[in-house]
Amino acid sequence: MTTAASETSANRTGVYLAILQLVFTLGWTTYVIYLPKLCADVGIAPTAVILILMLDQAIFTITDTAMGIAADKIVPYVGRLGVVVGVVTAISCAAFVALPYVAGTGPAAQAWFIGLILIWVVTSSALRAPPLTLLGKYAARPAIPFLSALTMLGYGLAGAVSPYLGVVLRNHDPRLPFVISGVVLLLTTLALSKVERDLALAPPVAKQPVAPAKPFGPVPMFFIASMVILSLGYQLHFSINSTPFFLRFARPDELPWLMPVFWIGFNIAMFPASIVVKHRGGLIVIGAAGLFGALAVVAAEMAGNLNILMAAQLVAGAAWGCMLMAAVSAALAIGETGAEGKVVGLVFSALALATFARMAAVAGGLQKLPEYAPLLQWAPVACWSVAGAGLLVIAAARMQREVMKRA
Repeated sequence: MTTAASETSANRTGVYLAILQLVFTLGWTTYVIYLPKLCADVGIAPTAVILILMLDQAIFTITDTAMGIAADKIVPYVGRLGVVVGVVTAISCAAFVALPYVAGTGPAAQAWFIGLILIWVVTSSALRAPPLTLLGKYAARPAIPFLSALTMLGYGLAGAVSPYLGVVLRNHDPRLPFVISGVVLLLTTLALSKVERDLALAPPVAKQPVAPAKPFGPVPMFFIASMVILSLGYQLHFSINSTPFFLRFARPDELPWLMPVFWIGFNIAMFPASIVVKHRGGLIVIGAAGLFGALAVVAAEMAGNLNILMAAQLVAGAAWGCMLMAAVSAALAIGETGAEGKVVGLVFSALALATFARMAAVAGGLQKLPEYAPLLQWAPVACWSVAGAGLLVIAAARMQREVMKRA
């Protein structure tokens, strides 16, 4: 009964975190959709929009880790993390909702507009690593892979919905979408304190030692560096190369219906892969998924028809889902060190750094330069295969050491 009650509480927390990630990511998508229009309203040149988005990601690379470290210090005090995240989110949502209203006043409000963006970006990091820290702190170790998959499902669903959201919102006044997004996000976040208390007060469960629960020892920075490389491969493949791939066989107006294929694979693959993570560890799953993903990208590059391309995209999305779920699971499972928030924050910082690099490539016009076309075309394959192989080597060495210790 004690175990069942704890599992139920943890599963409810996983569902809540999935909803939180879904709402937060859709809010970010709303911001990206309307940012060019809002910038134009305050007299910011269209060419500066990409620079603002790059600044956002540069800030995330710092604040995601900082917020994770702060969460590690706060989470031992039951109920306090939810209060802190709620207050910071209230500031974040207020700045977010104010953006279209301030932009509507014209160029005189340009400085206020930029200030609100900075406030929103810095404070929104409180919704990335800190809530996930609760799982690493309170959940039973064998349950962490499944809960990580459940949490990342919100991220994957948002990715699938985003193309449709762009079509629906493109010609609408931004004020209502911003208000709805901000209010829903704030209301969702305000429930975090109750979720935290329920999880903390659930009957304790004996935490069985499983592979993902063991600290990375001497390889944490290699793990984070690998996540930067793997994330860069995802960014280059999905955000830059996927559209030209589909346009070989489809019309531009069909893209909103084709791009989500990647996210369908992402959402489906995470849960079966979580079972492997539970028994074999996160590094093995990340490494193997990197190699499978590289093969899928090669298949997408060489696809001769739309059906083959869709299948390749489905597998590529599945590979990225396995990589991200296993990375979050491994980060959350480092319970002995008390650094769950820090490591999860570093994972999110790696994602932000890769996004920054992709935006920098776009801002530099590399995708339009013929001499750089082969580089952008095959870089995802190199990123996923090299980082994946490296992590498999590390995982194999760790397994060998474990076998020798038992002997």
